Amino acid sequence: MLAIFAILWKDVVLELRTKDIVVSALVFALLVIVVFNFAITPTPQTVAFVAPGILWTAFTFGGVLGLNRSIALERESGGMHALMLAPVSRDLIFFGKMLGSLLFMLLVEVIVFPVFAVLYNFSLLLPGLIPVAALATVAIATIGTLFSAIAANTRSREVMLPLLFFPVVVPAVIAAVEASTAVIQGGSPFDRWLPFLLAFDALFLVACPFAFHLIVEE
Repeated sequence: MLAIFAILWKDVVLELRTKDIVVSALVFALLVIVVFNFAITPTPQTVAFVAPGILWTAFTFGGVLGLNRSIALERESGGMHALMLAPVSRDLIFFGKMLGSLLFMLLVEVIVFPVFAVLYNFSLLLPGLIPVAALATVAIATIGTLFSAIAANTRSREVMLPLLFFPVVVPAVIAAVEASTAVIQGGSPFDRWLPFLLAFDALFLVACPFAFHLIVEE
């Protein structure tokens, strides 16, 4: 566990110095919600219908930018080679990197939610959105960390990461949109979509560290 938190702390310190990951993801996410604000007439009924799609489009695409930048920083600084030389399990390295990406994405979401509420005059202070956002962000960070490691070894990693990442993460994004819609419209996400997200996270939290181990050893 100490190795996981050491890697996480390294990423946090690096991000505090560069601010590359959070800023790139945040700017993209804010750009998406601002553009959609001009594209639709933001009445309460319209916003309740489109808000989940706008928010998860912003978080998913913004997350890709942040994940790509995270691995790029490791590649440019030689950090990944140093991690491979460290006497720690590859699984712990994966979870350290994944938790860093998860933390940065959650920070972006914490900033974007109130900005969305102000721009669209629509309250998102709904407790049911918290587990939806947490589980969906875990899915995006877990899958994104694995495919970032794969894409980092290719020449066109900026193109390869979205091509590999989106087909796999789409079920989690759809579940997040459906669960968010249920919460916003007064329904319950616990009947179907939250259990789906929970199972999705459990599956990939087991499979991705194993795949990461094979990838970095190649």
